[in-house]
Amino acid sequence: MNEEILSNLRKAGSIAREARDIGAEMIDEGVSLLEVAEEVEGHIISRGATPAFPCNLSINEIAAHYTPITGDRLKFKNGDLVKIDVGAHVDGWIGDTAVTVEVGTRNWTGLIDSAARALAVAIEIVSEGTPVNMIGGTIERVVRSNGYSPVVNLTGHGMAQHNLHAGLTVPNCDDGVTTRVEQGMILAIEPFVTDGGGEVQNSRPGNIYRVIRERKIRDKAAAEHFQLIQERFGGLPFCERWCTALDSNAPAYLRTLVRHGLIYSYPMLTEVCGGMVSQKEHTVVVRDGGAEVLT
Repeated sequence: MNEEILSNLRKAGSIAREARDIGAEMIDEGVSLLEVAEEVEGHIISRGATPAFPCNLSINEIAAHYTPITGDRLKFKNGDLVKIDVGAHVDGWIGDTAVTVEVGTRNWTGLIDSAARALAVAIEIVSEGTPVNMIGGTIERVVRSNGYSPVVNLTGHGMAQHNLHAGLTVPNCDDGVTTRVEQGMILAIEPFVTDGGGEVQNSRPGNIYRVIRERKIRDKAAAEHFQLIQERFGGLPFCERWCTALDSNAPAYLRTLVRHGLIYSYPMLTEVCGGMVSQKEHTVVVRDGGAEVLT
């Protein structure tokens, strides 16, 4: 990995970390999700990076894939368990990071700490040649030793330039896959921990999208908006808010593009038994016999 790429990764990671921490500090009873998301994304832009995906603010049994819509009035409530997942990129090189915040109570400290400890121990064992199932098995052992379950059908992931999910899948349990970590790999390691059944299922749409294919459609206005989406966001996830800022008719265009199979609408992922879910995530780069934490 050359020094320019490493410099971009470090910058993206640092900015994502700043934005994550700003958002986490803002989360409180009565604060709107929209205010937090816009502040987080605005900070990333002000620091010379670009959001790699919309700020995810997933509450309680929702593990991932919720971001507020334009004019969203939803506010955090006392007792909420909030996952804030943030990404920034510099020239396509991505820093991806998350933390869990409890609003006004201390009912879920053990669940939050379990994800944090699992991540810390997992990062310690990552080096060139480490099998991915060893990383997952380490996460699983830590989580289960604390009396909780890892979410087995959510994983960490490799990343590449302009590509949020590339290369390795990094499990949160020992899935038996012995593919080995290689020098120079960029990995997002993200334990999800629950007091529920240990899996998530698709729920209603969470307002996040991604381009999946190009195809001609008859709706000229929707086709023009699709071209604008490609130019602005490439292959990275985006949201209704960002599109509506470009064109007030965006929600209708997005429905058309989903219906024609040009873009994918991410469903919210909810715990199968309604259990509470915590998350902790860092981006690392494998180098010098270990893993450098970028976020």
